[in-house]
Amino acid sequence: MITRGYQREFEEFVRTSSDRLVRTAYLLCGDRGHAEDMTQTALLRTARRWRAARKSPEAYARRVVMNLVKDRWRALSRRPAEVGLEPDLPVPAGGSTDPDERLLRAVRRLPERQRAVLVLRFFNDLSVADTAAALGCSTGTVKSQTARALDRLRTELAPNTEPAPRP
Repeated sequence: MITRGYQREFEEFVRTSSDRLVRTAYLLCGDRGHAEDMTQTALLRTARRWRAARKSPEAYARRVVMNLVKDRWRALSRRPAEVGLEPDLPVPAGGSTDPDERLLRAVRRLPERQRAVLVLRFFNDLSVADTAAALGCSTGTVKSQTARALDRLRTELAPNTEPAPRP
């Protein structure tokens, strides 16, 4: 646990990083309550290992969040599908012209690994190497998953244009 000498250091870390950790968890799991719970757990685990984590506490906590998200994905894949109430964010079923809503809906439909890579690379602005470290995979996997995810998003978000008629 944190000793008195490190207490202020840890509190400053929590103040400056917890919003980013919650946002990352939310973008990965899609549920604000679970995201907040995962962030609290990650902060607790980071506090317990502060001597080791203090060298790079945000990377350490982000890795804990990623592990918690992966655990949740595994647990959800093993049980029957649930019928949810309303999503945290109002996302219309179709026909929306709001680009943010269209993007969020498209990202939610990506496979978990592709979604995780996009969130870490583009929302958290991590390098390929840092993303690979957070996910526990190779840099090649990060690159291929990024390419696949971006291709899928381009396809889904491309305007529905019909081919021009032949003269």
